[in-house]
Amino acid sequence: MTVINGNRHANATVPGFGTLAVHAGSPVDPSTGAVIEPITLSSTFAQSEVGKPIGEYEYSRADNPNRRNFETAVAALEKAKHALAFSSGSAATAVILQSLGSGSHVVSVADVYGGTHRYFTKVAKAHGVSVTFTNNLEGDITSSIEPNTRLVWIESPSNPTLKLVNIGQVAAVAHAHGIPVVVDNTFMSPYVQNPLTLGADIVMHSVTKFINGHSDVVMGIAALNRDDLHEKLRFLQNAIGAIPSPFDCWLAHRGLKTMKLRVREACRNATALANALEASDKVISVNYPGLDSSPYRELAKKQHRDGLGGGMLSFRIKGGGRAANRFCQLTRVATLAESLGGIESLVEVPASMTHAGIPREQRESVGVYDDLIRVSCGIEEAEDLLADVLRAIDEAVQETA
Repeated sequence: MTVINGNRHANATVPGFGTLAVHAGSPVDPSTGAVIEPITLSSTFAQSEVGKPIGEYEYSRADNPNRRNFETAVAALEKAKHALAFSSGSAATAVILQSLGSGSHVVSVADVYGGTHRYFTKVAKAHGVSVTFTNNLEGDITSSIEPNTRLVWIESPSNPTLKLVNIGQVAAVAHAHGIPVVVDNTFMSPYVQNPLTLGADIVMHSVTKFINGHSDVVMGIAALNRDDLHEKLRFLQNAIGAIPSPFDCWLAHRGLKTMKLRVREACRNATALANALEASDKVISVNYPGLDSSPYRELAKKQHRDGLGGGMLSFRIKGGGRAANRFCQLTRVATLAESLGGIESLVEVPASMTHAGIPREQRESVGVYDDLIRVSCGIEEAEDLLADVLRAIDEAVQETA
């Protein structure tokens, strides 16, 4: 029997992704019959006796019906036993790092989101956690581990150069030393990649991106199977209090239900755009694991659903930083803005925006040059997006020549 929301189904197979996205964490309301959950805004819940809540909830910082239902849904999609929602992806990162004791050491890929780099180098350092960054995690993992190493941090694909990491290979080495592995899966979404099945111990997301998918929620989540790690992180979730509102949980849960449709379309658009960019004589290089020419193509086929490349790509434009900046001003379908994973296509220049806080020498060592443009592909018609981007490239290169 397969169980979805407490109902037993004769089909013993595990439901597919789309079915879980629609139904996991979405029980029919027992009193009204509503098929969509109500928003429970109450901050506190009545008790029948001292210390005996009438229902399952006491106080919304500790737990709330909307948050629990959303966590249940994400856990199902990430093939996890537990999930914990936070007020942002950065809050999820902070709580995971806060779970490490002072004097701990972390090994991380060098090509990480700018906010993650900021937390690792400015905040974690302040409470006694040091981080070693490496451009070749698979090759350097053994030599990078120190006696006090307590965590390995992976972004795959990396932000913004779309490098992939062999998660299973790194996890095998880390686990041999008793070290848990975290994978930031924001760029892929649970539809494209499930890191826990590849050997990771914790998978985290900025829910703001592909999971919610509508650019109207700031939120984060971590999913995992280990009970000991869950107990520690659940305690910190409540103690630190970086939790999302019931309304944000409700919105994100609604967005999650269409993730399969949105992400699949974004992948199609990204693949079409990457191929067009690769053929342009005004483009220096394209980073996209869905391209046959990508050095990560075979790994993508192993780690990603159907070998999908995801909805994100980046490329270097001829004409340097001036051309990159001008390109972002010239697009009409795609919008110049930070963030990613929404229904609308977005463009940005990481060196001047999301990764501006990383020293030039360090960011250029991982491929983040002034002429690098990051594109988050939305769900517009592919021909409209391609025409917009290619026209903007032509005009930007011509104007800055």
